[in-house]
Amino acid sequence: MAPTDPAASPSAAAEPGVLELGLPAPVPLPGLPRRVRIHEVGARDGLQNEATALPVEVKAEFIARLAAAGLRTIEATSFVHPKWVPQLADAEQLFPLVSGLSEQYSGLRLPVLVPNERGLDRALAHGVADIAVFASATESFAERNLGRGVEASMEMFAPVVQRARAAGIRVRGYLSMCFGDPWEGPVPAAQVIGIGRRLLELGCEELSLGDTIGTGTPGQVAALLGGFAAAGVGPERLAVHFHDTYGQALANTLAALQCGVATVDAAARGLGGCPYAKSATGNLATEDLVWMLHGLGIETGVDLPALAATSRWLADRLGRPSPSRAVRALTGSGSQQQ
Repeated sequence: MAPTDPAASPSAAAEPGVLELGLPAPVPLPGLPRRVRIHEVGARDGLQNEATALPVEVKAEFIARLAAAGLRTIEATSFVHPKWVPQLADAEQLFPLVSGLSEQYSGLRLPVLVPNERGLDRALAHGVADIAVFASATESFAERNLGRGVEASMEMFAPVVQRARAAGIRVRGYLSMCFGDPWEGPVPAAQVIGIGRRLLELGCEELSLGDTIGTGTPGQVAALLGGFAAAGVGPERLAVHFHDTYGQALANTLAALQCGVATVDAAARGLGGCPYAKSATGNLATEDLVWMLHGLGIETGVDLPALAATSRWLADRLGRPSPSRAVRALTGSGSQQQ
């Protein structure tokens, strides 16, 4: 079964409740990237935190709608054992439903998360072109999330990255708990930089720095990115991944842009959290991010009204409204949520 073609559906502006607004007045700030690549994580990082799993057909249509809205990097799923993330137990069924989208939309990438060599084997069997591995900057979270410490995790990732690169697959490294850890408190920048550099030395082409529990602030972001630069890791190899627990995600993103970072992770409608860190609330909402970027005159390739319509569509399937302020404003649903 193929996902529903959003192009055959009514346009975003024609869907009930979607206003004709949706384009902020662009006023650039000096020194920012001209274009930002949004790494959309809603279908993986977002849906893995839902209490119940959505039907695979709904997930496939969600990804298809995201692609139709202009997103060109959409993390599709995770080839992790269903025991650990039951919401993504249908990875083998989902990926064949969406892999054909890469032929429909030029430049579309559909990365998947793999935890180990068994996950890589499953991903290779489905012809994936992009994978990601997920490490921790702290021992406490590494033990809880991966069942092993930082050093043992690196040993587990090494053959995964090497085999993937040998097969011509792009590899991204996620590094969680880069600013604060619920068990260890503030995380020293030197610790983050040291582990991050090791992931890059293993062969990861890009490193995504995660504020998993959302405690980071703009000064911390600038200091950490400055530390990476001093260690020889420029912003072209880095991405940022902010959670909005304390309302700092957009401010932190702007700080990262000012440091030259041009890849930002976000999740449609602010989906997500972390099943192993209960203090981690939703990801930065893609719609809120796009509103800010377009307001700064930064290109994203994303149709914001179409994206907001997709989030409203998903809200009906999840049974609750979106926490994204941009979605609420663009769909006229804010007054219904008071």
